[in-house]
Amino acid sequence: MSERYVLLSGVVGSTAYGLAREGSDIDRLGLYAVPTEELHGLRQPKESHVSTAPDRTLHEAAKWCRLALGGNPTVMELVWLPDELYEVRTPLGDELIALRSSLLCAHRVRDAYLGYATQQFRKLTHRAEGTAPLARVAKHARHLRRLCVQGFELYATGTLTVRVDDPDAYHAFGERGAADPSAAEPLLRHYEDAFAHTRSALPARPDESAADAWLRRVRAHFYTPAHPTAA
Repeated sequence: MSERYVLLSGVVGSTAYGLAREGSDIDRLGLYAVPTEELHGLRQPKESHVSTAPDRTLHEAAKWCRLALGGNPTVMELVWLPDELYEVRTPLGDELIALRSSLLCAHRVRDAYLGYATQQFRKLTHRAEGTAPLARVAKHARHLRRLCVQGFELYATGTLTVRVDDPDAYHAFGERGAADPSAAEPLLRHYEDAFAHTRSALPARPDESAADAWLRRVRAHFYTPAHPTAA
């Protein structure tokens, strides 16, 4: 896939959260558009490209929109990154950043973030019972805390702060969770209760029409009419 089709890309993961330490991987996430003509054929083009060295995941524009409209925490952070973490920004990418709040709704954000946090708790418990390295187990605990904190902020205020405010506290929480997974459960229950008893700043439904209009602008931008062959 040519880089000319990448609309938005940046550094995400532990570097973006401020949790990276020596030896941490640098993860990148972005979205791209396929040439519109390729959508008209018998076989649909790939919707994601994943590479290593460097670690980079790119989602096709339509797939990214579907994931974002579902409240997916991983894809959503792409449009809330600090400016210095963007490596590719195009006018269409900036349009999407401007639309970020319209893609959200209360129940999808709540369900997605709490759902991902619960998955991290299950992984934390499962790995602690096995032979996984403590560093990997601690990572699940850090993710659990981050998802709870960021998800609740987004739910309650309508904004997302990607960089955490106290990295040392997250690492300490991870170490406690690796040593004793049950130590992470009270935090998860606290945020389940907080979500349940807080009025969200987000609407009841996302503005799918805004996402659809943006995607149609993307398709128009990348459409090159085929020239008919001479008779």
